[in-house]
Order: sequence, then C-alpha cells, then structure tokens
Amino acid sequence: MGRALRVGWAGLSVFVVESALIALAALPSFLLVEWLARSTAGPVRALVLLCAFGPTYVLFAVSFMILSPLTMRVLGWRTPVDAWLRIARLDWPLLDWARYLASAHLVRLLAGGVLRATPLWTMYLRLNGARIGGGVYVNSLEVMDHNLLELDDGVVIGAGAHLSGHTVEAGFVKTGSVHLGRNVTIGVGSVVGIDVTIGAGTQVGALSLVPKHSHLVAGALYAGIPVRRIDAGARRDHRLAFVPV
Repeated sequence: MGRALRVGWAGLSVFVVESALIALAALPSFLLVEWLARSTAGPVRALVLLCAFGPTYVLFAVSFMILSPLTMRVLGWRTPVDAWLRIARLDWPLLDWARYLASAHLVRLLAGGVLRATPLWTMYLRLNGARIGGGVYVNSLEVMDHNLLELDDGVVIGAGAHLSGHTVEAGFVKTGSVHLGRNVTIGVGSVVGIDVTIGAGTQVGALSLVPKHSHLVAGALYAGIPVRRIDAGARRDHRLAFVPV
C-alpha cells in the first residue's frame, strides 16, 4: 500500500508541477500574441499572428528551459550519485530520479528539437545540474542525468550521441558520473556508459560504445563496439588503449 501511495503521489506531483510550468512558460507568449491581436486589424492581423508563431514558440521554449531546471533545484529532484536503487522498492530516491528524468524529457520534447546545438541548450543543461565549461557544443537530445555530467571546455557531442548517468541492471537502477575532458569529441550516434572518464583531446568515433567504468587516455582516437584505441599511440602503449575498472 505504501508503494502505491508513493507512486501515486509522485505521478500526481509531476503532473501538477509540469502543468504549472508549461502554463507559466506560455504566459509571456500568450500576452505577446494578445497584444499583437489588439494592435492590428483585418488581414494585417492574420498576417502578423502567423508571422509571430515562430518567435512566440521560441519564447515559450526558452522560458520553459529556464523555469524547469530552477524548479528541479527547489524541489530537490535529482539523480543520486553512485547509487544502487532497487526498482521493486519504489522508494523516494528512485521516484525523485524518475521525476527529474520526466521533467527533462518534457524539455527535450517541447524545446530541445528547436534549440539543441545552440548556446541556449547548453545553458539549459548547465541550469539543470551539468557542470559545463566554455565553448561546449551539444547536438544531442539523448543526454540524461545532467547533474552527473561534467563537460570541460571545448567538448563536442555529436547528433544522437547518448550520455547517461544511469543504467538498469538486474532490477536495479545504477548511477555513476561521466567526465569528458577538455576538447573531447563524441561522434554521431555513440554511447557513453556510466562512471566513465575521457581524457582531454580524445576523440570517440561515430557509432561507438564506451562501456561503463572505463577510462580513455588523453589525446587519443577511439572507435568500435566496445571502443579500442586506433591511433598510432595504441601501438606504443596498448595497455592504456582501454582500461575498464
């Protein structure tokens, strides 16, 4: 009975919070459209309102990208660090994590498609808990558990690349941080597991897999499933090519 009540309350709280955030984020756009409608008349009004659709939607998206992470901070919904959460228990750390991911999913759905790969998307990730340096370029909506991510200056994440601070195994949600060093590049469609560190200047090729608990050395080139070091340095020191913990 206790689990059912927790799940019910968690679901209801997500619905109420996200509904309120969407309404608040839409308010500036609504007021702008209302002002434009009052300020114009006849055929000009229709043309103005049609032309205003794009800007007002962007205004809504940016507002939502600011309000959502600030609310997550106030409520304390986060991915726990280095945790093993038994799914069957449905306790509050697991439900807080689920609410955090649900909030991030709505932002991806309503704003990410328009603003990914822009400084505004980086701003959102930073507000939502990611530790991000300067000149970071994220062209992916598959970046989750933002408070467990650390992206140093100059990191580039290609389209469709998957970075996550959690995995689901044998009835547990397991979490771990991901640290990408300065000027690291993650290729299109690649997957980076939990508890991973990638050294500065390293490149991970497209459609590659960096398994969980891995350390990739700095200044190298990796590719494959799972990744292997493929640059000239791999021949000099093959032991450092791929070091799982």
